[in-house]
Amino acid sequence: MMSEQKPSRWSQDVTAQSDALDLEKGVFTFKDPKRIAASLKRSAEASTRRKADPFRSAMSMLVFYMNRAGRNLSDDDRARLDAAKNELRRLFERAPAKKA
Repeated sequence: MMSEQKPSRWSQDVTAQSDALDLEKGVFTFKDPKRIAASLKRSAEASTRRKADPFRSAMSMLVFYMNRAGRNLSDDDRARLDAAKNELRRLFERAPAKKA
């Protein structure tokens, strides 16, 4: 009797089966930051299970992914995902992030 294979990391499980958002498959691997942001926006707005507003849910999932990847995220990937965060802010008509 074969059981379903479990993801090797709990964070992979969260990303794949979030209780708040149904993410498009491979969303964080898209090369275009605008496509990533648009997909997250669609997922957040379509969700009936999220607890926060759509912007916060989408941004939280993106930041969660970036934080869990940590040092394993290449500089190019980090730049692409940071650009997706900025695009998400634009799509939701939020103020740009403040520079540190």
